[in-house]
Amino acid sequence: MPLRVSTIAFLNPAPLLYNFEHEPTATALREHYDVHYTSPAICAAELNSGTADLGLIPIASLTPELAIVPGCAIASLDEVRSILLLVKNPDWLSPGEALKQVHTVATDTASRSSVTYTRILFEHFHHTYPTFLDFPADLATMLPSSDAALLIGDPALLAREHRTAIDATTKTPLLWLDLAHLWRELTGLPWVAAVWALRPESLAPAGLSPQQLIADLTASRDAGLAHTEQLVNEWTPKLALSANTIRTYLRDNIHYTLDPDCLHAIELFRTLATQIKALPPLPTLNLLTP
Repeated sequence: MPLRVSTIAFLNPAPLLYNFEHEPTATALREHYDVHYTSPAICAAELNSGTADLGLIPIASLTPELAIVPGCAIASLDEVRSILLLVKNPDWLSPGEALKQVHTVATDTASRSSVTYTRILFEHFHHTYPTFLDFPADLATMLPSSDAALLIGDPALLAREHRTAIDATTKTPLLWLDLAHLWRELTGLPWVAAVWALRPESLAPAGLSPQQLIADLTASRDAGLAHTEQLVNEWTPKLALSANTIRTYLRDNIHYTLDPDCLHAIELFRTLATQIKALPPLPTLNLLTP
């Protein structure tokens, strides 16, 4: 029975999924993996409900029952570009002062982690408590009724691509803040968005060992990183982004290795999220043992 895999229909996981989407490996992998695509939040819901066995999920959705698969991550060592906080700044304040003036944040709810990172930014680091309002990922509806707007994934990249036009049509000056860069400045650690998480009991029915799962996912990532230019060619027609923007994003902005600093960052994120009562405690990270 193939492992039911829930993953993200965004640009950033494309290198992680390379072998699952390209021959000569895709056909062979389908014997053990049944992959489907959705949003980060739904990935987590499917995994936690048991309708998926393996998911690329936001770190906010990790539970003690789920095992983190070593090797791969969606992270960033500094500026990520795809997590964007736009803040109205009519008085041209510094970023720190402008953030303290925010009372309402329109949030794209596609990722629970990004919303939690934003709450940590305001509540833990700036000691302010804005109201978060759920909106579709559309600045035309988010900004008129809120002091700030949070965009994630492809909508954030698209907004950056059209920044000049957005600034020209917005009546109030905007601060364009990269959430990953802010996290790095404040903590000295990488920003981590998502990891592969597993329901461990699902491996045996799929005929997979922990070693084979880790090897398959790591090999897929390595193949994707070795074929970045092919991914650029495939994704350029799908998004209103330049080939160079996509190339830079995949090569420079995203960090795809779950290294010790990333694990430390996840632990800190979950600790701070618990302190502000955004997430339940996660006493330890449950890593799948090879």
